[in-house]
Amino acid sequence: MPEIVRCYRQNMPAHRFIGIKYGESDRAGGSFGDRWRDWFEHDRFGALETAIAGGLEKLGETYEDNGAYLGFMRCGPALPFEYWIGLFAAADTPVPEGFESLDCPAGEMGVCWIHGKESDGLYGMHDACVHEAEANGFVIRRDFGGGEEYRFFERYACPRFTEADGDGNVILDYAFYIE
Repeated sequence: MPEIVRCYRQNMPAHRFIGIKYGESDRAGGSFGDRWRDWFEHDRFGALETAIAGGLEKLGETYEDNGAYLGFMRCGPALPFEYWIGLFAAADTPVPEGFESLDCPAGEMGVCWIHGKESDGLYGMHDACVHEAEANGFVIRRDFGGGEEYRFFERYACPRFTEADGDGNVILDYAFYIE
């Protein structure tokens, strides 16, 4: 069973998320796993990393987890659920052809590290992470886009996520923008 092993604040400079947006109709079997496979099969991360290399380097000067692949989500009462796959880059990074972007202001994130196996529900820990963040005194922001909009993301940081321990467990970062 996955468990939250760390919860902390992380400062984030103003940044731009660059990737591709998906909606509910893009789910297969309840997940976006097919979209991720498509990214790897077509080397979309390689193309994106090459196109925004300077933006990754600039962001890396102030953000320790730059370069991690992201599943970025946003939703709200007047906004249908969106699931984006991509990367964070510096705020002024040009958006390469074939990709879209979201601009995010500087601020803090509440980050939970989820330790466990992908097959044991690693991706189903949203509510537990919200509870843990709030238990640590974090107030989750829901005020993006000039209205009520909620943003959170899965961060697949190297080597926490990419190198399993001896029991086959990895660490998935799950983060929210906080006040």
